[in-house]
Parts: sequence; structure tokens; C-alpha cells
Amino acid sequence: MSARTWLQMAAHPGTVRRALITAVIVGTILICINHGPAILAGDVSVGRVLQMCLTVLVPYAVSTASSVATRREHT
Repeated sequence: MSARTWLQMAAHPGTVRRALITAVIVGTILICINHGPAILAGDVSVGRVLQMCLTVLVPYAVSTASSVATRREHT
């Protein structure tokens, strides 16, 4: 499979929707677990916000890769 085909599958509206939902749910839980005490203490630096963004990006990427793999199996 070419990179272009993979990206087209990753950009499919169903894949994006599923990945966004997963990222919001899982990302929020992980942010609460990993950064909750700092947020409650008001200790939120630029570096910590960047870490939180990456915390949400990881489940998005995993969900996208999983969805593309499933779409490949069914085509």
C-alpha cells in the first residue's frame, strides 16, 4: 500500500470521526491521571500544555492506524 493510499484512508470521514472521539475520551482520562494534580495546583506551564497535547495525539494516531488497518482488511 502506498503512502498516498494510507493517507486517503486515514482522512476518510469515518476514520477521522472515530479517531477524534477516541482521542477526546482517552486523552481526557490520561490528562486527568498524568496531569490532574498539577492542574488542580495551578502549575500548568507551556511545557505541560505541550505534553497534554501529545497525550491526546497518541490515542488519535493509534485509532487512525487501527481504522486504516481494518479498512484495508475489508477492501
